[in-house]
Amino acid sequence: MKENFDFLMPSVNFFGPNVIEKIGARAKMLNMKRPLVVTDKFLEGLHNGAVEQTIASLKAANVDYVIYNGVEPNPKVRNIKEAKALYEKENCDSIITVGGGSAHDTGKGTGIILTNGDDITKLAGIETLDNPLPPLLAVNTTAGTGSELTRHCVITNEATHLKFVVVSWRNIPLVSFNDPMLMLDVPKSLTAATGMDAFVQAVEPYVSTNRNAITDSQCIQAIKLIQTSLREAVANGHNVEARTKMVEAEMLAGMAFNNADLGYVHAMAHQLGGQYDAPHGVCCALLLPVVEKYNIIACPERFAELAEIMGENTEGLSTRDAADLAIKAMKQLAEDVGIPKSIKAIGAKPEDFPLMAENALKDGNAFSNPRKGTKEEIIQLFQEAYDAE
Repeated sequence: MKENFDFLMPSVNFFGPNVIEKIGARAKMLNMKRPLVVTDKFLEGLHNGAVEQTIASLKAANVDYVIYNGVEPNPKVRNIKEAKALYEKENCDSIITVGGGSAHDTGKGTGIILTNGDDITKLAGIETLDNPLPPLLAVNTTAGTGSELTRHCVITNEATHLKFVVVSWRNIPLVSFNDPMLMLDVPKSLTAATGMDAFVQAVEPYVSTNRNAITDSQCIQAIKLIQTSLREAVANGHNVEARTKMVEAEMLAGMAFNNADLGYVHAMAHQLGGQYDAPHGVCCALLLPVVEKYNIIACPERFAELAEIMGENTEGLSTRDAADLAIKAMKQLAEDVGIPKSIKAIGAKPEDFPLMAENALKDGNAFSNPRKGTKEEIIQLFQEAYDAE
């Protein structure tokens, strides 16, 4: 555990019902004259949805705006280039992202190429950005990725099917908005996928080599909240208490991994998502039990603690046996919310595993994994996730 560390998060974070109404005033406070609102066509078309409410707040504050609605799941290089072209054509001066992780990553990616060079693929890695992004606000609509809070920008190179990460403190939005009332109508499948993403983002920092006392406390609380609320949020999306707890959990998990980093689950999930254009949260959930079982020998006591945090009875068990209960609990949560058991469900093909394993070990999230693996071991982990029943 680190004793000396920095701790990064947006300077202002609004949380709770109807905080979306504050967007216009905050944009004006930051002297935004003409922000580019980055979102997708579905959210833009929702009556009284997050985009409509964002625009209403901007209008009330007399802030002009332009909408880019081309965000795709697993955002591509072409998306950020399209958004950049619109930003420049319309003389925008700032960015407001409205949506889940895909919208936030698209907005961050747009900001990156506006100020740090047009080829974002050359900027993959950690702290590669020399220049600040345009002012950025993030309006979040899913309880999952934590991207509204973090320094991570994940983009897919559609030419190579490779997902890459640009990790920089310059990517962190100035202000985040998390309004649980925007999430009541999120479909069950998306609630489950994003919720499992938040869960993985609480588990991986807890066993990360970069963990610290602050991130530990955030991970513990996030895991407890998800254990008690994700199933309810999937079962009844209009359960405001469950939705609110899930927002609290994803914020805590986002802050935790923003500072303690992640591990092989995300490094490998990026390969699945890039290769097969599969939902990120589902990829993470499918890999979680396989990867963490592999990781146990690096820090068995941490996994024994995870079992207790997740509500398992570890009394009288050895540390190793208690650690196994954590893996059991992870599988049960995923099963309960409808996650499939095998990466076959997203179209994975064993012939792709060698290249995916090689790229996973280069991913920015791989370096903080508690156990250091080889290419052959990562191939085997993909195979185990493929053979899972």
